[in-house]
Amino acid sequence: MALNGILPLWKEKGMTSHDCVFKLRKILQTKKVGHTGTLDPEVDGVLPICIGSTTKVAEYITDQGKTYEAEVTIGYSTETEDATGETVDTDPSEKVITREQVEEVLLQLTGNIKQIPPMYSAVKVNGKKLYEYARQGIPVERPERTVRIDSIELMDDDSQWSGQQIKFNIRIRCGKGTYIRTLAVQIGQALGYPAHMSRLTRTESGKFSQQDCITLAEVAELAQNGHIGDVLKPLSYGLSLFPFMEIESKQIFAVKNGQVLARHSILDQMGFVVLTYKGQPVALYKNHPEKADKMKPEKMFGFPTADEV
Repeated sequence: MALNGILPLWKEKGMTSHDCVFKLRKILQTKKVGHTGTLDPEVDGVLPICIGSTTKVAEYITDQGKTYEAEVTIGYSTETEDATGETVDTDPSEKVITREQVEEVLLQLTGNIKQIPPMYSAVKVNGKKLYEYARQGIPVERPERTVRIDSIELMDDDSQWSGQQIKFNIRIRCGKGTYIRTLAVQIGQALGYPAHMSRLTRTESGKFSQQDCITLAEVAELAQNGHIGDVLKPLSYGLSLFPFMEIESKQIFAVKNGQVLARHSILDQMGFVVLTYKGQPVALYKNHPEKADKMKPEKMFGFPTADEV
């Protein structure tokens, strides 16, 4: 029987996201495995993995909001903007930073903000990844982007910090494409000092949280005992960000064949609607780009029973 579902994996430090996919293909004995957003090797945290037919919804899970817990170190910056890179700027002065100063900066960096991706990142410029330019020592202009920061909160209770180096922890809720290490640098700049991100954990990805996750070792044990299905989330879980609408029997033929349908006002909510039949997702529809009163299929998932016409 084919294995289908979304696996809430806890990625441990020292592995790339692709390493996780490679290991899971072996453990689960299936090739159809895909992750939902890269985590750097030194970062641990929530990494939902789509298996089988659920790989169709991987991009929508990737697009959902994330929550991170990060440590910011004030006092020196690095070429990678995290703790793995060579130091590029140091301020050895004795510093005193108050809680009010930090909270004011965090508020300034909440909302839609501009970021320039790190040189050591997978963002492509002229078909080549930035880290490839960086490794070759080739300077390149990096494209500025707008990202969404929903909230940043201080996790420490300190009223102030002092010393040549200062560290504090923050929790960030943000949208797709946000670089937390770049955010750490921006926090330092706003405070007037070089800075970098010294630690990072992703605690939430869409609906998946740390409490939902299992490690690769636990996956292997469950697979060996025949219980891996107990932890897999269904296709509908990955689509839960969107509104759902049950179709009638008379609509089966049209939906099954990917036909354009009359637009439903439910699309006003998010621009997408999950069409279900007998409670199971069968298609994802979106606004028609040319016909304001119509909607068209974005993804087809197939019908759950022999009732398809």
